[in-house]
Amino acid sequence: MTSSLIRGRPRRAAGHISVLAAQAVVGVVIAVVWLVLPGMTSGTDAPVAVAPDRPVASAAAQEEPAGSDAADLVLPLVVAVAAVTVAGYVYLRRSRRARTRTTPGGPAGPAAGPAGTDLDGRARGLLVAADDWVRTSGEELSFAEELSGPGAAAPAARALREARSELASAFRMRQRYDDGLPQDEAGRRHALAGIVGRCEEAGRRLDAEAAGFDQLRGLEADLTRAVAVAEGRFRDLAARTAGADALLVELTGRYGPASTAGVAGYPEQAMDRLMFTTSRLNEARQAADRGETAEAVRQLRTAEGAVARAAVFVGAVERLAGELAAADALVAAALTGAEAEIAGARAAGGPGKAPDARIGHADEALAGVREEVSGGPYDPLEALRRIVRGVAPVADGRAGVLTTAASLVAHASVAAADDHIATHRGTVGAAPRTRLAEARRLLAAGPGLTDLLTADALARRARELAAQDTRTPAEPAGAAEPAGVASYGGPRTWARRQ
Repeated sequence: MTSSLIRGRPRRAAGHISVLAAQAVVGVVIAVVWLVLPGMTSGTDAPVAVAPDRPVASAAAQEEPAGSDAADLVLPLVVAVAAVTVAGYVYLRRSRRARTRTTPGGPAGPAAGPAGTDLDGRARGLLVAADDWVRTSGEELSFAEELSGPGAAAPAARALREARSELASAFRMRQRYDDGLPQDEAGRRHALAGIVGRCEEAGRRLDAEAAGFDQLRGLEADLTRAVAVAEGRFRDLAARTAGADALLVELTGRYGPASTAGVAGYPEQAMDRLMFTTSRLNEARQAADRGETAEAVRQLRTAEGAVARAAVFVGAVERLAGELAAADALVAAALTGAEAEIAGARAAGGPGKAPDARIGHADEALAGVREEVSGGPYDPLEALRRIVRGVAPVADGRAGVLTTAASLVAHASVAAADDHIATHRGTVGAAPRTRLAEARRLLAAGPGLTDLLTADALARRARELAAQDTRTPAEPAGAAEPAGVASYGGPRTWARRQ
């Protein structure tokens, strides 16, 4: 897969060579003209005009000094040699710079021949860093839109969309790389270089808009309004957090502990973030009263980040409640549709043919779900997952309800994985983020049953890998969040308020 950031470089290099060669030729021509011109314009037979009213120069002044011919030859030759030398030196510098650049006109990239593991590590680190830049930028953009409106924040939103697009391409390239494509070593190195280039471009787009975004927010000029927006969100979340705690208890009693295991402890973590927010907002006000504007802005941004994390925790519980209710209402219809698929597959087999083992497995899966549903509290999302996976090998689209069930399950898995990575991104590496990005890509493509099952599996795997990284980080995080606060922007501007 060829990165658009790399294409076109040979033509520009050739253009530089042509310019340098022309410069050298011009220098040589000037030197030659310098040598020839005196011989063409001097001679003993040329008449000399005499001004009778002026004194004639003395004989000593008219005599040529000895060795003047040699001096006339040496100086032009020195100029010619200097012109060629300078052109050669500039050419060598441009060639060396082109070999160590990953994107035209961009920051220096990896050297032409680093070890494959070094380039792989850099690609993984930049994927993590770029994902953090995008996530943090999205969080702060939401505060800016609430304060100034979506119209005023449109340029920043556009830059964020462009950065997300570059990052999505980088994650897609990484997924293919992890799947073993391309297979040849040169192709794999080129894929890694493409990942690096895409991530750097995502950061560049955010960096380019950071100054305009700061002007839009105007935190230094009018901190009071921004604090008021953060406090409003804080109060709303405080009420929702208490409700989420009660809701989680209710869901666990209705559907069983397994159904809510993914969000267990989320209300408590949201409350911790809100308590942290309280202290940061107080620090912001006190710093503003002392006239320490930079410190006040830093504390405010820290508070906004904590509010954003708390919102993810609370939103996850609220969303799960809706997903469980929708799945519970769909289980009966999914069982009926699955039975129709099995009956159709059995009829297609015809008499006299050996029984299809896949039909037997599908029957067993449905029997297990029926027993679980009738046995008391159960996880309806997991029930739908088992129905769809059990019947998918023999399904041919007779029952559209199975696709609906698979879509509900896949979207729930993707959202759960995204929540975990968003709230623990300081320790989550590239692998879980890559699996999540691939699951998202499949969902966005209007998938069929098979792709929905794949997206669900990828998202669940992403959540597992993220949990492993959270317990024991398995790979470099790339660019850990600043100790103080992160803001809208890329690598050059992300930590500007630290």
